[in-house]
Amino acid sequence: MDIQLKFSFILTVLTLMLMLSMAAGCTPTVQVAASDKPIEINLNVKIEHEIRIKVDKEIDDLFSDDDVF
Repeated sequence: MDIQLKFSFILTVLTLMLMLSMAAGCTPTVQVAASDKPIEINLNVKIEHEIRIKVDKEIDDLFSDDDVF
């Protein structure tokens, strides 16, 4: 083989190795790790309700009448 051909082959191989190592260095890495602290869920809930019943005066009088029942 010609010396220039050997040099060109070695240079091509070194260039490819350099490009592959650079491409491997650029790949992103994702790390998932569990937290050492427990998960805290703070539920400060205040529930208020109000029930209003409106009754017509006639119906109220009807129910207060003892003769109906």
